[in-house]
Amino acid sequence: MARGGRTKDRADGPERKCIVTGQVQPKPGLIRFVVSPDGQVVPDIAGKLPGRGIWVTSERAVLQKAESKGLFPRAARQKVSVPTNLADLVEAQIAARVVALISLARKGGSAVAGYEKVKDWLATDQAQVLIQASDGSERGKSKLSTPYRGSWIGWLSADELGQAFGRPATIHAALAAGGLCKRVVEEAARLKGLRVSGDDRVAKREEVTE
Repeated sequence: MARGGRTKDRADGPERKCIVTGQVQPKPGLIRFVVSPDGQVVPDIAGKLPGRGIWVTSERAVLQKAESKGLFPRAARQKVSVPTNLADLVEAQIAARVVALISLARKGGSAVAGYEKVKDWLATDQAQVLIQASDGSERGKSKLSTPYRGSWIGWLSADELGQAFGRPATIHAALAAGGLCKRVVEEAARLKGLRVSGDDRVAKREEVTE
């Protein structure tokens, strides 16, 4: 079945230039950084911190290049310190944000978990987004299809998805259209760039079943 992740570029949306690639693109595909008063480069995942923004494409290799090539001080036009393992830090923060957004959607009644509930939402066209754990059984996941003109998210772990639903582990979940759906898809697309490389590399975990 078709698997998608990133949202289409929106010509009418705000755009920023990546300090590494030089490409101008919509903000949802970028990570904003600011420099703290003490000269520390800080990821601004929510895009709300004060200060001049420094924008980097949300891809692990691009973030690593920004760090290794010393592009942050050049963009900031001052001496700055960059956290070690910056890509890992950003990945963890975005993953936590995605989990929190899914949890809010669940509390608002626009997200469900569990194979049967998800299957029912798909059958009745209530689902706009299908979410499946990266470490779930491929055989089990193949029994559910991405909603027509909808999205698929498949790079959260079962433990992370379980946190969003208040349970130890979750393999299958679905989001209804509207509400927080668009934000979840955009944030998940940023996470994909940090977890899935061009050769479809995903962190290997032991398979679990629901």
